[in-house]
Amino acid sequence: MRFMVIVKASKDSEAGVMPTEAMLTAMGKYNEELVKAGVMLAGEGLQASSKGARVRFSGKQRTVIDGPFSETKELIAGFWLWQVRSKEEAIEWLKRAPFEDGDEVELRQVFEMEDFGAELTPELREQEKRLAAEIAAKKS
Repeated sequence: MRFMVIVKASKDSEAGVMPTEAMLTAMGKYNEELVKAGVMLAGEGLQASSKGARVRFSGKQRTVIDGPFSETKELIAGFWLWQVRSKEEAIEWLKRAPFEDGDEVELRQVFEMEDFGAELTPELREQEKRLAAEIAAKKS
């Protein structure tokens, strides 16, 4: 099963404060452990919300709202995508992450095709498989 690990934003990340060399070194070591164990599928840090935008949908109208966004506790500073056997395994990996006091990280399971049941018709399943293959081919 796959899990997204969501690293919450902080006042520092929103202010563009970059991690220290010590933090980058510790996180690099941790990421190496994840990769060697076959857990990490992807992982990235995100720029501050001041460089982002939101799009609000209302009927046919689309409204663009430029960042920054005020509610830091609702923002994401980075993420990992992990492949693990269980939620418990994901939690055990996350407990080893080199975060600082007060940091909060969220763990959310990713939907798999079988989770959608009959609503995901054979045609839609084929479309999903085709798109996944196209994405994989572009990465190569």
